[in-house]
Amino acid sequence: MDSDSGRRLTGRRTVLKAAGQETRGVKLAVSTLGMPGQSLAEAAEIAAGGGCAGLELRLHPDTGVHLAMTAGERTAALALITARGLKVLGLAGYARVAAPGPDAPVVRELAAGLRLAHAFSVAGADGQTPALRVFPGGTDSSAAARRIRAALRETPGTARVLVETHDSMPAGVDVARLLDTVGLPGRTGAIWDLLHPWRHGEPPGQTLAALGDWLGYVQAKDAVSASDTTPVPLGAGSVPLAETAAALRARGYDGWICLEWERTWYPQVQPVVGILPGARDWLRGL
Repeated sequence: MDSDSGRRLTGRRTVLKAAGQETRGVKLAVSTLGMPGQSLAEAAEIAAGGGCAGLELRLHPDTGVHLAMTAGERTAALALITARGLKVLGLAGYARVAAPGPDAPVVRELAAGLRLAHAFSVAGADGQTPALRVFPGGTDSSAAARRIRAALRETPGTARVLVETHDSMPAGVDVARLLDTVGLPGRTGAIWDLLHPWRHGEPPGQTLAALGDWLGYVQAKDAVSASDTTPVPLGAGSVPLAETAAALRARGYDGWICLEWERTWYPQVQPVVGILPGARDWLRGL
């Protein structure tokens, strides 16, 4: 085991039913970030038809899932998703937990996101509440720890805060150091966005070793190059996906893989329905 992490990645074998088929082990989800302009019903249909077991819901008014949703809107949204045999993997929020500035606005945003994640809970085979994705947005780990702890104290349930390898903390070692400062392994964790650690010089095996048991789930993507992050189908770009798969296999990873197809930011790329088959192929390699 890598001495820097001091943790051992563990996994659980789970069985879920998705798209009419039973799948064991690693499970595929897709983010609504890749479906701009499409309704939640359409997103659920695309996910289920593409062989996914879950959806990652981007928190934004354009997607129909946002922090100002009413109780009725939340109930209707969850019914749409579960009717397609899908689970809500997580809510992709935009709070920046380590950003400069006062704590209160960040805590309010975190608490609202955690309450919404709790509302999207449904009894499932893995028994997990949807997670809330956040960004670092700065380097103040002490502030992040205060804010995350305060938000978790204010909210019920078991929703976790997952910090993505992104912006000011793109590498696994950066995010792991922040989470060590927070010190709440049962309620916090990491999302490994495969693009950012690699493009900042951290190989997949090192990212996985650094994150260890903090790893919540993996966001899979490919891009033209480290400098040109235009999305391309998995395996058609420069992200070391084969090396990543080998590292995940070696560590016995048995969790979620979420396809993050960034069509919202790159509207010129093809619809996500054309990308999901390649994601399923890559998943089979795990």
